[in-house]
This record gives sequence, C-alpha cells and structure tokens, in this order.
Amino acid sequence: MGDGAGIGPEVVVGALADAAVHELCRPLVIGDARRLREAARLRGAAVEVVAVDSVAEARFEPGRIDVVDLGLLPGDLPWGELSAVAGEAAYQYVRVAAELAVAGEVQAICTAPLNKKALHAAGHDFPGHTELLAALTGTEEVSMMLSTPKVKVIHVTTHIGLIDAIAKIEPGLVARTVRRGHAAIRASGVDEPVIGVCGINPHAGENGLFGAGEEEEKIVPALEELRAEGIDARGPLPADTAFFLAGRGDYDLIVAMYHDQGHAPVKVLGIEAGVNITAGLPVIRTSVDHGTAFDIAGTGTADVGSMVEALRQAADLAPVSVS
Repeated sequence: MGDGAGIGPEVVVGALADAAVHELCRPLVIGDARRLREAARLRGAAVEVVAVDSVAEARFEPGRIDVVDLGLLPGDLPWGELSAVAGEAAYQYVRVAAELAVAGEVQAICTAPLNKKALHAAGHDFPGHTELLAALTGTEEVSMMLSTPKVKVIHVTTHIGLIDAIAKIEPGLVARTVRRGHAAIRASGVDEPVIGVCGINPHAGENGLFGAGEEEEKIVPALEELRAEGIDARGPLPADTAFFLAGRGDYDLIVAMYHDQGHAPVKVLGIEAGVNITAGLPVIRTSVDHGTAFDIAGTGTADVGSMVEALRQAADLAPVSVS
C-alpha cells in the first residue's frame, strides 16, 4: 500500500476499483483496511474493503478489495505529512509482501510509493524499495529498470551521488546490469533484445575529447564480453541521442550509467505511463513511477494510470498465469 500518509492508498483503491484490473490479475493488498476505506470514500469509489488473514481467504472479486490488514496506522493519521509511524508501516507492508512472494503464495509484488524520509525516521536505512527488497530477499545486487510504452531503461547506478556513481561504474557492474536487463526484456516476450548502452561523458567521450577515458576503461570491456556471449549490446552511445533512437524503435532497452541520465527522459515522456521494475530479484516486483505526492494526498485526485500499468506488467512478468 505504500506510505499511508501519501497517495498510495488512493491509487491502490482507484486501480482496484477498475473491473478491468481483475481481468489482469488476482489482486491482494498488504496494508491498512481502515486507511483504504478512507481512500475509497475520498475517491467516491464503490468498493468494499475486506480484511483477510491470508491469501487463501481472499476472494478476488470485482467491487471487493481484499487486504491483509496489518493495522499499524492510527485512525487520525494526517494526510500529506511526514510520519515515522507511516514509514514503519510501509516497511512492514513490503516485508510481508516479500515473505509471501518468496514462499510462492503470491506470484508478483506491485508497490505503491513509500517516503524515504519517513522510512529513515522509522529506523530503516534504505534509499528506497529497490534496496529494501534486495535486503529482504537476500539478493546481493539488483538493478532499477523503468518501463514506458516507448522506452525502457535500466540503471547501472541509482541512488548515489554523481561523483560516487562514476567511481562505482566498472566493467563487471556494467556487464551484470546489461545481463539483468537482457533477461527482463526476454521475459517480457522479446526473444533477441537490442540493447543500447549509454556513455558517461557528453557525446560518450567524443573519442577522448571529453572526460578521462571513462568509456574505454569502464564500458567498452563489458560490451566486448557481452557480445561474445551473444548479447546484442551496442555503444557506448551519446545519451542525448540514445533515448530518441529508442523512442523510434531502434533499441528495446537503454542502459543508463546513473540515476538522472535514465530518469529524466522517461519522466519527460509522461510519469503516469512509467513503471519501475526491479531486475535481479528472485521475485517479480513492479512499482508506480511516482512518489508519495504529499501535496495532493487526501484529496482523492491522484492519477491511477501508473498503478494500473504496474499491475499489468507485474501480471505479464509473473511466472504463473491465473484465471
């Protein structure tokens, strides 16, 4: 359900009130039933929120939202305000979801946004869902992948400073990131993905004119190794043209070297269409590609498009089809 003080409850209710979503998957919420009922009232959604104790008790019916109710939020929790209580609850929702997924009781996880400051205030020192889920599932290394109808991008580094990101990038990390992206794109139905790999410097270094040879040192050896494995990885590419080429269909996936290099183009394309996928986990995880939006939380106006798309992609990637 995400952070209960943000728009997570509203986008969850809004998405699950759509009968078409129930044709995609059998949704079960991990969260707070009372908060979801309040969100339904704010949205004017004609749904029944029903607390269940287990997956087996859920009925997965249109017009009904089944929720494993952890009951961690006070009834008077303000909307749109930073709360350590909400941060702790958001952590526990993810923990329970991860346990269910690892146990095979659910086939995928789809996350509403949490608030990093609230998470930290609750004593959980993770930059976000990606790193939290890696820790909960005992996964040493994962990659953040953003997916839109036009462009998909996976990141070599994410939530670290730019100077630290450049220092961290090395051929092994680049190669592992590309392999995770290659596997994810193949899982989505593309048998032979074409992958464009961005450079670090402007114009991908312009043959040594910009930077200190980072492309040749950190990226080129990885590309040579990947091509030898049969992976069609091309680059290093100037980032300012790579996304244009991907948008017109030249590439199935773009590999960004750092956070803003990948995030900015995707968000220009429309945040409501974006989905965040964590590549490399032992479970399927997708997420909305927006934050807790405290400025509009509690107004019932949050757009649910990204949540619906995240649910669709989670269902598409899930290892088990359900009817």
